[in-house]
Amino acid sequence: MAEQTHQSDPRILGRRTLAANHRRLAAMLAPGMSVLDVGCGTGAITAGIAAAVGPEGSVVGLDKDGSLIAIAREQHASVPNLRFEVGDVLTAPLEGAFDIVTAARALQWMHDPALALARMAAAAKRPGGAVVVLDYNHASSSWHPDPPPAFRQFYDAFLRWREAKGWINQMGDALPSLFRGAGLREIESSVEDEVTERGDPDWRENGAVMLHVVDTIGHNIVSDRFATEADRVAAAGAFQVWIDESMRRQTLCLRAVVGRRN
Repeated sequence: MAEQTHQSDPRILGRRTLAANHRRLAAMLAPGMSVLDVGCGTGAITAGIAAAVGPEGSVVGLDKDGSLIAIAREQHASVPNLRFEVGDVLTAPLEGAFDIVTAARALQWMHDPALALARMAAAAKRPGGAVVVLDYNHASSSWHPDPPPAFRQFYDAFLRWREAKGWINQMGDALPSLFRGAGLREIESSVEDEVTERGDPDWRENGAVMLHVVDTIGHNIVSDRFATEADRVAAAGAFQVWIDESMRRQTLCLRAVVGRRN
């Protein structure tokens, strides 16, 4: 099968922060570190990394989507210890030895995550350089109360669509084995779920993350015939009503895994 691609939504990427959306990495950073951020998108988290490592440190953001890198360069041009490069982790020359190599929510879209992780491990300092990956367990997402059947059916189509593309729906759970395959040691996994509860600051916007999936990725699901356009429109409308009237909690399941290079 030819490699399948995915284009992330800049609106969602731009709202993320290091402190809120990559907590395990945030706890590991220290002034003077060098960091490679794979699949950096618009650089919202990457800029937070650069602030954490300070002027003595250095950060490189890598993404194969040139349009996202263009946004990153424009928005963070004033950060002197940060640069962004267009490149695919599977093929790009990863020069230098980094204290930390990280990827957040990126391996879930890669057709060969084992190779990607092996290349990330090779880019880490030896010995002791760290690899930190954060990713979803899509099949374990949950909602309270239950979302409308129209949305649930479309979400199931999303999972089937991803599986047909060769993408791993439970990437968070798959990471420890992939880390071992890449020769990493001292592997630790932690729960980093994105939990949104009614009444939280920005609860409505955070709750609508899955609505963005229906509105954006949903068109690909329809074009690949895993659902109809009527299904997509019904799912979007029903989920919006659920957010407005019924939502109490949404849990998007994430795992953060850390490993060290020998």
